[in-house]
Amino acid sequence: MLIERFQEYVNRQNLFTRQDKILLTVSGGVDSMVLMSLCVNSGYNVGIAHCNFSLRGRESDEDEIMVQETARRYGIECHNKRFDTQGEMERTGESMEMAARRLRYEWFYELCETHDYTVIAIAHHIDDSIETFFINMLRGTGLRGLTGISNRVGRVVRPLMFATRKEILDYALHKHITYREDSSNRSTKYLRNKIRLGLIPRLKEINPRFAFIMNQNVARLTAAQQFIDNAIDNIFKQAAHIDGDLCTINIETIEHVQTRSFVIYEILSSRFGFKGDVVDSLCKALETGSTGKRFYSRTHVAYADRGNIVVARTEDQDPCEILVQKGQQRAYCGNSVLYFELCDVDSLPTYNVADNIALLDAEKLSYPLLLRRWNDGDSFIPYGMNGSKKVSDYLIDRKISMAEKSRQFVLCSDGEIAWLVGRRIGHKFRITDKSEWVLRITKETI
Repeated sequence: MLIERFQEYVNRQNLFTRQDKILLTVSGGVDSMVLMSLCVNSGYNVGIAHCNFSLRGRESDEDEIMVQETARRYGIECHNKRFDTQGEMERTGESMEMAARRLRYEWFYELCETHDYTVIAIAHHIDDSIETFFINMLRGTGLRGLTGISNRVGRVVRPLMFATRKEILDYALHKHITYREDSSNRSTKYLRNKIRLGLIPRLKEINPRFAFIMNQNVARLTAAQQFIDNAIDNIFKQAAHIDGDLCTINIETIEHVQTRSFVIYEILSSRFGFKGDVVDSLCKALETGSTGKRFYSRTHVAYADRGNIVVARTEDQDPCEILVQKGQQRAYCGNSVLYFELCDVDSLPTYNVADNIALLDAEKLSYPLLLRRWNDGDSFIPYGMNGSKKVSDYLIDRKISMAEKSRQFVLCSDGEIAWLVGRRIGHKFRITDKSEWVLRITKETI
């Protein structure tokens, strides 16, 4: 029975006790509603936190009502909060997922302080961890990204990490547990849903024990990463000198030359958020003795300096200049990533694309391209217009907020703006009936 396995797992993993006051995060979906049932029927001291992100209109409101009514029937405290998620996305430039995650966790920790909750329980399960494995693998990741979802991070615990989605659904049906299905879970525009609905069912056809085997694999990878983390911590203590916000890493102290690039990646990715291909480029700069070139993560900038790696927080006034070489597949700018794809013009299904996509005549581009923050002196000829326009005026005309302006990047070819990133291409670089090759650029918020 699921409830016995739940109690055994909680005790064995020491996730919480009957002396804890547990904050259950309940969306209204089957996973969190089952977790509520298991905790209440096991006699744990719990309260409910429900987030209404105001993204699905009436559907979100109905989720909120159902969670409130269920908590009332159980006789447990229910905290509800509505967020202006869209407004927060516009203010910060974060993706929907990132903004929602930050908002809810800030609120969860606030509830812990004001209502004396000792544990925050999240209803992730084995299938969620497996999906995360494939998401990270497809995006390109180190070993850490293949370790799935941990059952404990600080105060946050995940007491359903022993169970599969099928087991949870079966329990809900057997116990007649009411839940709601998020309509966005059926949309294949999200990578997680593509994996959940497309890839994993095929793998289960090949091996019905797929979920069990993957759970074992992830556990082994997690143990390996823990071993590596301990080793990296020791190396970092020896190699790094920290002075305020400035971190200088002495590469010569990293003894094993064969694994030096791996060690650098682990340090820069885990502590400063650098992506793998950015770290690869930095390591090449170190090998060639190249200095002055700057490499960016979402929050930090790094550069090679006399055999050292210097890392600092990115200042607001930093131009964040990045050279994009011909054939390069992606580049990072602020909180976004640009993906580059060379296409035959005849392969394009349409020239009408969303603002986050640019279609540029590849023959009109001069490499390397320069990706940087815009500045007050910038001007360009927006697509469809005859005359030049200042970027500042273009942003004002479109009522772009100050926060968004500070995150605005431009992509330049030989000193001319080819794309006001995420908004409008330069007229000179448009596709015409003479175009044969197209550089397709897609901007995604990270």
